[in-house]
Amino acid sequence: MKITELLKKETMVLELASTSKEAVMEELAETLDKAGHLNDRASFLEAIRERESQSSTGIGEGVAIPHAKTAAVTEPAIVFGRSQEGIDYDALDGQPSHLFFMIAASEGANQTHLQALSRLSTLLMDEDFRQVLLKASSKEDILKAVDAKEKEKLAEEDAPEAQESSGGTRPYFIAVTGCPTGIAHTYMAADGLKDAAKELGYEIKVETNGSDGVKSRLTEEDISRADAVIIAADTKVETDRFDGKKLINAPVTAGIRRPKELLEQANRGDAPVHRGSGSSTSGEEASSSGGGGGLRGAGQAIYKHLMSGVSNMLPFVVGGGILIALSFFFEDPVSGEISPFGQILSEIGGANAFFLLVPVLAGFIAYSIADRPGFAAGMVGGLMAGTGGAGFLGGIIAGFLGGYLVLGIRKLFSFMPKSLEGIKTILVLPLLGIFSTGFLMYFLIVPLEAAQTGMVSWLDGLGTGNIVFLGILLGGMMAVDMGGPINKAAFAFGIAMIEAGNFAPHAAVMAGGMVPPLGIALATTFFRKKFTKEEQDSGRTNYVLGASFITEGAIPFAAADPVRVIPSIIAGSAVAGGLSMLFGAATEAPHGGVFVLLLVENWPLYLLAIVIGAAVTAVLLGILKKDKAAPATPKTKSSGKKSAAA
Repeated sequence: MKITELLKKETMVLELASTSKEAVMEELAETLDKAGHLNDRASFLEAIRERESQSSTGIGEGVAIPHAKTAAVTEPAIVFGRSQEGIDYDALDGQPSHLFFMIAASEGANQTHLQALSRLSTLLMDEDFRQVLLKASSKEDILKAVDAKEKEKLAEEDAPEAQESSGGTRPYFIAVTGCPTGIAHTYMAADGLKDAAKELGYEIKVETNGSDGVKSRLTEEDISRADAVIIAADTKVETDRFDGKKLINAPVTAGIRRPKELLEQANRGDAPVHRGSGSSTSGEEASSSGGGGGLRGAGQAIYKHLMSGVSNMLPFVVGGGILIALSFFFEDPVSGEISPFGQILSEIGGANAFFLLVPVLAGFIAYSIADRPGFAAGMVGGLMAGTGGAGFLGGIIAGFLGGYLVLGIRKLFSFMPKSLEGIKTILVLPLLGIFSTGFLMYFLIVPLEAAQTGMVSWLDGLGTGNIVFLGILLGGMMAVDMGGPINKAAFAFGIAMIEAGNFAPHAAVMAGGMVPPLGIALATTFFRKKFTKEEQDSGRTNYVLGASFITEGAIPFAAADPVRVIPSIIAGSAVAGGLSMLFGAATEAPHGGVFVLLLVENWPLYLLAIVIGAAVTAVLLGILKKDKAAPATPKTKSSGKKSAAA
């Protein structure tokens, strides 16, 4: 399929009216919706924002490629937008973006669609092509330029590869690229590395892990011959095959922005030797290109492993917790006996889903550290912690123990020949990993159980003032980074308290998480002069997001005006969390927002706490934010933009 079959005149905007990142996304999505390619514009925009939260799609050189693959897209399409003045899109090079290609892929998109969408991202790496698009005077000219460039690219792809080998006279490297969506950045990083290698006189083969599957898969011969391996990916890459090779880990954007730097680092041999089963993903062996070393690098690695456990645990938390809470609806208010159906709900949610929380948490922490061999050790250690009363604290310790013990065992048995690698992976690592983790946890259970019990007892014994302070702290933490590490730390603490039988802290957590989007929605409704038309439209969707306990709905507003928005939402969330604790609200439902409101103890006062918190945020935004200027005329548009940026 050709790109011009996905990019049409009706999905092109030659002069964008938008002047901000959020407004660009709104305008392009609206263009896509009017062309009939969406069945749910709000859901599509949420998917676009979710991708942006992982890393900016403003790739630099004046280009931004926002993209998403979602069921909200009825038919794959490309939307083109252009701004001659440029728009701040959080580009990787810090420069304004002028060319915008919004890629919309449906969940059922076939390979021909995905290949065409991916091909577009590689075409935009060419500076001459970008200049043609900037100067084109009509939609027809743009379509002709895209078609001509695509034909040139296809001819290159069809041509036989020249001199696969130089007879060993040039450095030879292999690379793997991948991004969460697998549409744009994956292929741009691959092309960036290939072009840089050609310029530097190196040979390279790049495997792409995209939405249309693995392309140019690395063979055993490729790996054996390679001088070094470069992984430029934001997704998990199977690294066991690179055992014994020098390996550089970097984000996918590094392959786009600084491919020469990665290749020169590989050529210098400035990279750790990978030793299989997750060594490269453990954080200890990440290269300097991956984002810092020392204490900072260790801290980032620990956080990454912990969040891997928490993220994989959440489906059990949400599903199991809500089923447990729903079971109370089937309890006789007089006798206190639960009906057979209520018993089934409780059995599924509590005796099964919740029973797996700590083992899953520990298992995936260990898996993040040491890949599959660490998973079994972490699961067993987590199960011992869960059944032994050590709770989440024990599960976290078991996960890290299992992961790092398996790494140590692998290094201890590095003397084994490669011919026995299968036996080591299947027999030695699981056997010794489970034993060593279980043996240590056997002796740690009692002190960890005491620590867990002591923490719960301390919370139960807090006076009213301290309880309110805890609610203020937890509520405020939910708004600090809206889905980031501080937010997730508060959420994980709330879940730990539910598992320990103290249901009040998580009620404060959920209230604090609902307030930011609800407060912003109220502000866009009652203080309309403070927001652009695009922001007002987007604000309405935050009523639904806030009610659903989706804090991330506040991110676009916070990103556009962090100095005013972040303090406002923290204040509102802190008030809601403190009032929740003061009113004695408690919930066994870990998620659900207003949809599980009736399952909250003292729910009328709990709802009042959320409303007051949202009102505090809205009023503060109304006070702190400046009135938005009227739409600029062509004569004053430039100066208006300059003032806004300042």
